[in-house]
Amino acid sequence: MGAAQASSRVDVIPLSYGSPVSGSFPYEALQLAASEAILTQGNEALQYSGADGPAVVRKWIAERSALRGISTAPEKVLVTYGSGQAIDFACRAILEPGDHVWVESPTFFGALNIFRSSEAVLTAFPIDAEGLRVDLVEEALLAAAHAGEPLPKLLYCIPNYHNPGGVSLSVVRRKRLAELAQTYNFFILEDDAYSELNFEEEYLPAIYTFAPQRTIYLGTFSKTIAPGIRVGWAIASAEAIVKLGSFFHGSRASVFTQQIVANLLRSYSLEEHIKQLIDRYRKQRDSMLAAIDKYFGDSVEYTIPQGGFFVWLRFKEEVDTGELVKFAAERGVSFIDGRQFYLTPHEGKHEARLSFSYCEAESLELGVARLAEAYIAYLADRRNHFISE
Repeated sequence: MGAAQASSRVDVIPLSYGSPVSGSFPYEALQLAASEAILTQGNEALQYSGADGPAVVRKWIAERSALRGISTAPEKVLVTYGSGQAIDFACRAILEPGDHVWVESPTFFGALNIFRSSEAVLTAFPIDAEGLRVDLVEEALLAAAHAGEPLPKLLYCIPNYHNPGGVSLSVVRRKRLAELAQTYNFFILEDDAYSELNFEEEYLPAIYTFAPQRTIYLGTFSKTIAPGIRVGWAIASAEAIVKLGSFFHGSRASVFTQQIVANLLRSYSLEEHIKQLIDRYRKQRDSMLAAIDKYFGDSVEYTIPQGGFFVWLRFKEEVDTGELVKFAAERGVSFIDGRQFYLTPHEGKHEARLSFSYCEAESLELGVARLAEAYIAYLADRRNHFISE
């Protein structure tokens, strides 16, 4: 069965989906919050300026950010259509075509696409078990400064439960990166989409806390309430927030959606909801890791993620995961091959991102079992191809 036929399968287990499980959404609470926004607050909430929703949301974000050591005011919070829009606004505010942006390797492909659209010159630095190799960033900054070469205008970093790597940036490296941003006058774009999904329930201080004038901190409700509401935010200096907000051209991110979120925050314990999510995703992570150990054994390596959505799988044998995707699709499972997360197509061939967030435990085990079958079939096909040559 070819890849085109495989794509029509209805029983595909989507280990590629970096999304929350749909059963985790607070449906009843959202229904009540939306009804209130229409029936009680509609006269104002449906107008251009909205009702009190945006103010309530900004205040909640500012107060909640204290968990990460961030001391800020609602006026320094900009609510956006998801954190992706905040990345776009940051690029518009900071970059000109040809400016340099430094990123992690691997990193979130959605951000890479935005940087490429900004016509930025991209340079990547590896991650390890403690996150971004800040020592290599420092060496590159020193070398560029000494040679009179361009320094970065922006450095993009995912410090907590990295997408796709699953690792977190150590506190020592956070502090050093902040110091470098201040010394070399670049902005850090700190994408913290997963920090609430913390399996150890221990919050590391945000990079922002060490360099608030040089950091734009990004957060989102997509992983805790639902991605479809498209509510994210940026926290930055007052000057930076004004600049970012100017790209709305007088309008704001949906004031009506913000009213629904505000009503939810007032009437529903999002903190308790997050605790339930943490318990759920921790169990799903454990199910996936147990299945990987069972079906792959010593064929792969991974770092145990302490939060977030993803396991970053590294195959020990010579494997092209871009090819393995096709074998997996034929057997009813999907994942994202490693090359999607790198700047150049020759990187990431031995790696794969598996998501444990979207599927229930039984499906996770079956999906990993199917992936193992695909892996065996791939190796056999490669050996046969080699012999035939």
